[in-house]
Amino acid sequence: MRISKGALLVVLAFVAPVIVELRTVLAWFGVDLAVFESIVLSLVIVAIIVGWAIWPEKDGGESTDTRASNGN
Repeated sequence: MRISKGALLVVLAFVAPVIVELRTVLAWFGVDLAVFESIVLSLVIVAIIVGWAIWPEKDGGESTDTRASNGN
């Protein structure tokens, strides 16, 4: 994982209100989203964030967890 599970939870908790208010912000610019479209867009955004978080890094995907490397 690129970030810890706790950090991923914080990112998703931060994104939740942004997603909820996205319809309001887009309405200011004359873009109307249906509820279903908002749900689909939200799922895509969350899937991208989770996919990025669990995708291994390019440098071999070595864990940054020091507990695994020192034998404890």
